[in-house]
Amino acid sequence: MVSTPRVILAGEAMLELSARAGGLWQIGYGGDTLNTAVHLARLGCTVAYASALGSDAFSANLRQQWQAEGLDCSLLLTDPARSTGLYSISLDAAGERTFSYWRSDSAARQMFALPDSARLAEALGEAQVLAFSLISLAILPMAGRHLLLDAARKVRAAGGQVVFDGNFRPRLWDSQAEAAHLRDIAIAVASIGLPTLEDEVALGLPDDAQAVAAHWQRLGCAETVVKLGAKGCLLPDGTLVPPPQVLQPVDTSGAGDAFNAGYLAARLAGASPHDAALRGHALAGWCVMRPGAIPPRDGQAPYA
Repeated sequence: MVSTPRVILAGEAMLELSARAGGLWQIGYGGDTLNTAVHLARLGCTVAYASALGSDAFSANLRQQWQAEGLDCSLLLTDPARSTGLYSISLDAAGERTFSYWRSDSAARQMFALPDSARLAEALGEAQVLAFSLISLAILPMAGRHLLLDAARKVRAAGGQVVFDGNFRPRLWDSQAEAAHLRDIAIAVASIGLPTLEDEVALGLPDDAQAVAAHWQRLGCAETVVKLGAKGCLLPDGTLVPPPQVLQPVDTSGAGDAFNAGYLAARLAGASPHDAALRGHALAGWCVMRPGAIPPRDGQAPYA
């Protein structure tokens, strides 16, 4: 097996309430960077998750579950005054999701303002591979955003890789312009970019995957893979790679995060972008056929 570098993902993870039959709710966990982190660990990568949780029983249980998945939780700080964020997810007949959030004062927002935050910032800047998303920036106050971006610059300057997913959630931002501005700053420090066409259009770019790729590449992110949902993805060389056919998705909530993990794990192991995209599609396809942002492993899971 090819040895791959340690990956640190920084962002916000939350408790997940998923609607089930009979009006019941199931408690789980999710968050874009966490979803990718767990999939990466299942794929055999060495992965650390960087964030902050509360000191409540739910937070302690989350740590235990993530450690059981193989995540290094040494960069998870504890905020004694705040709790972990919460979101609920309900699905329509086509598997498309609707979210409600309770995260405005979550512990993760303070990850760079806690007593141990200097250690966290230093560890991020020394990462071999650092991954974060536009959501990671959205939940942070401005000082925290600067610290995360500074860490990414240090990683690039030292020859490491920075992975950025332009995951746009309008409700987390004061304005579209603010989100687009921070996205562009993050693009400029990224070595691998994983934008979604739908998000980029919402941020003001043309409804054209080639135009999105050109924007990201112009700002300095050479390896840009534009995710196109059911149509597949556009590779840096302009090749369109379609996904395997999925007849009736059950839950699309973690598809993009699963694709990110499959693609990144393959690239870190030396695979070509085309083969990495196929790995990403396979994992995303498995994920959308099961409920939850991070489905439990089963016999069909493409982790081998």
